[in-house]
Amino acid sequence: MRPAPARPTAQAPAAQAPAAPSQEVHGRQLLVIYIALMLALLLSALDQTIVATALPTIVSDLGGLSHLSWVVTAYLLATTATTQVWGKLGDQYGRKYLFLGAIAIFLVGSALCGQSRNMGELIGFRALQGVGGGGLIVLTQAIIGDVVSARERGKYQGAFGAVFGLASVIGPLLGGFFVDNLSWRWVFYINLPIGAVALVVIAVVLPVTGARREHRIDYAGAVLLAGFATAVVLATSWGGTTFPWGSGVIIGLFILSLALLAGWYLSARRAAEPVLPLPLFRNSVFSVSCAVSLAAGFALFGAVSYLPLFLQVVHGVSPTISGVYLLPMVVGLLITSVGSGQLIARTGRYKVYPIVGTALMAVALFLLSRIDETTPTLTLNLYFFLLGLSLGLIIQVLVIAVQNTVSYQDLGAGTSGVTFFRSIGGAFGVSIFGAIFSNQLAGNLAAALHGIPLPAGFSAAALESDTKQLLSRLPPAVQHDVLHAFSISLHPVFLTAVPIALAAFALSWFLREVPLRTAAGETVRSSASASDLGEGLGAAPTQRSSAEEAERVMARLSGADLRRFGYAKLARLAGLELPGGACWLLTRLARQGATPGPELARQAGVTVAEGHPVAESLISKGLITRTDGLLALTSDGAQTAERLFAAQRDWLQDQLAGWSPEQHAELQHVLTALSRAILGHESDGRLVER
Repeated sequence: MRPAPARPTAQAPAAQAPAAPSQEVHGRQLLVIYIALMLALLLSALDQTIVATALPTIVSDLGGLSHLSWVVTAYLLATTATTQVWGKLGDQYGRKYLFLGAIAIFLVGSALCGQSRNMGELIGFRALQGVGGGGLIVLTQAIIGDVVSARERGKYQGAFGAVFGLASVIGPLLGGFFVDNLSWRWVFYINLPIGAVALVVIAVVLPVTGARREHRIDYAGAVLLAGFATAVVLATSWGGTTFPWGSGVIIGLFILSLALLAGWYLSARRAAEPVLPLPLFRNSVFSVSCAVSLAAGFALFGAVSYLPLFLQVVHGVSPTISGVYLLPMVVGLLITSVGSGQLIARTGRYKVYPIVGTALMAVALFLLSRIDETTPTLTLNLYFFLLGLSLGLIIQVLVIAVQNTVSYQDLGAGTSGVTFFRSIGGAFGVSIFGAIFSNQLAGNLAAALHGIPLPAGFSAAALESDTKQLLSRLPPAVQHDVLHAFSISLHPVFLTAVPIALAAFALSWFLREVPLRTAAGETVRSSASASDLGEGLGAAPTQRSSAEEAERVMARLSGADLRRFGYAKLARLAGLELPGGACWLLTRLARQGATPGPELARQAGVTVAEGHPVAESLISKGLITRTDGLLALTSDGAQTAERLFAAQRDWLQDQLAGWSPEQHAELQHVLTALSRAILGHESDGRLVER
């Protein structure tokens, strides 16, 4: 399938290309910057998961079980709504000071969360924390693009993705550890010393980058979409608990959500750079993928938020152990994410995986709706593992499907759109799960305690707000009834999610299977990488431009090709009879200019004696000169190096034929810049003989 002709964009081609870092740094300075960025990203990623196992204790301390979902939802919504704004502001005004501002906002929000005196304060401060967290997520990856060469960028960004994977595993465990050994408030206080280190290091060491890109930021679209999501979440969390479903408040919130959605639609039609471009929804693969992704986010974040509550209250495990119980879900997700990626790379077929994944998700959610206080630990682990298996077959495959079908200019928006819907699904899932649970629990506790004499100060409402503390003071028989009430209150939560999973299953059959492009195939082969798996586990939407997505794929393609064939293949493509070592030396000198021979030998990872024959052969051919120990290109040598760069560029263009690079000046610029950034790199020293 050929993509549609390119639509004009508002940006100049050269301004969009990310291939050349605006101020590349090296050595110890880069290491220090990288560690600080990793710390900042870890804080934001952890705050998506670390709170889950602390929620039951937070509710016991602050009360407000019916508002528990908002502790998670407020952070998710704020992060999701602000990532694109942070990214484009960074493009426009520079990233260093914006990043410092994001860290400061996140730390202020964390400190205030730890000081919260009631659930309302905690929810508000979590939203503030989420605003800063959105900046941390998007700007860390953008800053690496500023200070690291395109050839090395994938390696560094891959480790960033691993941070999300690590956070998904250790977040619940750390949350439980702090609750068991310190206080739930340390879930937030731990951010302060780590964040302060990152703040100081970035302020002192990170250079102010000079690259700027003009954007027409869709503030109205971001606000309207965030308002729509907030209105829906408020209506579903307040309905039947704080206000009756038929009350003016709930009906008004639903009407407001429809009005905001209509406002976003009108805004997106006029915006130069809309948050979600409307033409994307004409692509059936994108539309189906977004719908299925929303369902996956609904199940993933809803389950992660409420399963610890079930485990701690009904099964009586500690917060730390409740985090251990969730590990099978993460393991299952990793297994099928890696496995499906490898199978797609071999067969070129991807449609079957979302179909199987959504079917498994429906089965897993149904099984979770049957768990109670008597369910064995092994059975619980099996159900959690099954849910993880299902999610691993869905999350990354949908991104691959979209990248394989959208046109180049929609590549960035298409990728971020799928992850955006997963994030919104997570917010809706947590909210709707919470509303159903609160409604059920109030009625079930009242029924369980009906006619039973209770100690002074006890009531169904008091137990609902502080179950863990008050439960132990009840007679054993009553304790059993209360635990059973909690258990059966969660059944409708997961049962409600089953029809959503089945709807996703039905939609998956409409996912068109298009033969994989070469570029999409590279995405598949690397889908098991730390970067991609980590992003799949993260709650915030991916935020990269089309040029950045294309560069990411091309860097992987080039790196894999050079590792396999070395520089000899490139020489053949350029029509040159030169060994690999000679090609590396020519492109290296073209990149950095005249260089002493011993320094070149060090960069190539060989001794001077081993490198001497290569240099002598090029001198004899009149391609380089040696003057006072300095090796430099002659005019013929410079032309030969340009032939190598051109051959690399032409090869890359052939790999991206599905995106019609000849129709996009921006992509042409990226190809040119990246071909020069890839060849003659110091890390290729081990390839010089190939």
